[in-house]
Amino acid sequence: MAERRYRLSEARALVPEVAGVLEELRGAREVLVDEELAKRLASHAAGNGGGKESTRMAEAALAFSRGLGRLNELGVVLRDLDAGILDFPGTRGGEEVCLCWRDGEESIDFWHEPDAGFAGRQPVDDEVE
Repeated sequence: MAERRYRLSEARALVPEVAGVLEELRGAREVLVDEELAKRLASHAAGNGGGKESTRMAEAALAFSRGLGRLNELGVVLRDLDAGILDFPGTRGGEEVCLCWRDGEESIDFWHEPDAGFAGRQPVDDEVE
């Protein structure tokens, strides 16, 4: 698992920031997978580099890269962009666990063992540090 370990209070304090990063990632992905935009870019690129379409695609790629970089910098693991599932490395009873948050949840109220995944989530208890 990761080197950084979050106390539950620290991870909870980051929820607003990581929620914003998720939204940025999703917005950038929408541009990057836009087939019509890609077609327009391809048709214009041969003549002039793509103009506005090229700029929009490049900005989306940079935004996506920055978002992933920020999560990596924080030591937060993106598990599922569509569902908005993030894991914060933490401890419970001295053992490594994942403090699990899903977009739309007000706080981090669940944990799971590293190999259990989202399906193995359990409610936070007094042993979560």
